[in-house]
Amino acid sequence: MGRRKHGVDVHGIVLLDKPAGISSNRALQKVRGIFGARKAGHTGSLDPFATGMLPVCLGEASKTAAFMLEAGKRYRATAHLGTATTTGDVEGEVIGTCPLPEIDMAGLSRALEPFRGEIEQVPPMYSALKHEGKPLYEYARAGIVIERPSRRVNIHHLEVIAWQPPELKFEVHCSKGTYIRTLAEDIATALGSCAHLVALRRTLVEPFDDFPMHTLEQLQQAKDAGNLADLLLSIDAGLPDWPRVELDVIRQGQFKHGNPFEFSLPGFNAGKVRVYGPENNLLGLADLTSAGVLKPARVFNF
Repeated sequence: MGRRKHGVDVHGIVLLDKPAGISSNRALQKVRGIFGARKAGHTGSLDPFATGMLPVCLGEASKTAAFMLEAGKRYRATAHLGTATTTGDVEGEVIGTCPLPEIDMAGLSRALEPFRGEIEQVPPMYSALKHEGKPLYEYARAGIVIERPSRRVNIHHLEVIAWQPPELKFEVHCSKGTYIRTLAEDIATALGSCAHLVALRRTLVEPFDDFPMHTLEQLQQAKDAGNLADLLLSIDAGLPDWPRVELDVIRQGQFKHGNPFEFSLPGFNAGKVRVYGPENNLLGLADLTSAGVLKPARVFNF
């Protein structure tokens, strides 16, 4: 007898406004429970103390999550200068104090200039990056420091919002893989001080610029009112720049069985595409090769 599946078929993306105090996975499970979905995934975690946009992919939309990990992000952060912690944020233990910089807003803007554009950043020990199969934070908790190579990240925009010593508030638009905790620490070091984050809010995960976030309470209210489905975005909402391919009935059958076949898209040479059937039904995602072959990458099962 087959294993019984729990949940229902719910497919789409919901933009959660994650609350502080819980992990991204815990938040995801709460969303999954509200929708009663069989499966769910997210497109990049937030630290437990952080709040803000966490795209949660339900059902077949979870097959698109991996393709959105490269997305740029926007944050609003508050750093407490003069105090360093083990984790680089408010959850860690204080490990040192430093003098506060005597600097005005104009001086701060100039000091931030080296942190704009492409920069090198060393990932923090308290991170989920793996070393020999274990996340770095496990080594950190054991008091072990692992040498980490620097990584190149791109800071598209960095602006001071307020400077009321000891707190520095700033906004940043950055590439994937950027650690805002590390950015705050590095800025403080350049100012002759030290710092840790006391607040962090992710205001945007690209390309969801024009869509609202929803709190867990709002999702529950929508469920109680019977209009929860209205808060779901389409399965491919996170891939608007991918060209759209439309197949006829015969090729739809080939695609759904995972078979590659010859196909050409005028004005498009090669790359990833969204695939639709003759009834405007989303079939999945594919790679269109320069040789004119459409290769299924993710086939959606409805």
